[in-house]
Amino acid sequence: MNAPDRNEPDLDAFDRLVRSAYAGLPAEFRALCGNVVIHVAQEAERDLLDEMGIDDPLELSGLFEGVDFASAEEAAPNHVHLYRRSIIAEWRDSDGVNLQDLVTHVLVHEIGHHFGLSDEDMHLIEDAAE
Repeated sequence: MNAPDRNEPDLDAFDRLVRSAYAGLPAEFRALCGNVVIHVAQEAERDLLDEMGIDDPLELSGLFEGVDFASAEEAAPNHVHLYRRSIIAEWRDSDGVNLQDLVTHVLVHEIGHHFGLSDEDMHLIEDAAE
């Protein structure tokens, strides 16, 4: 388990971490993402959690909103949301996981599921990230 005094990034620092994770993804993967817009928030809004049947906001670390990338043609931007509190909670409960690696993992999985990628494919993308 991580030490309780481990520094947690505030929302601005977390946003920079997410953007760095996206920039470090393989160029081919980012090119497929097109005009995806990435949002960072402390946690998901209560209305969204209620709609999804989630009581505890820490149970949702990310969300993809939009059209499947494979079928999108000049559509409005797709959106990926990453939620700081739940990702930080997962990081604090993990044993030695690097926060940047965890952010990359969540980001790739939110995007990858909408590409129809398998978990194995997504792990290969994560491994190729800088």
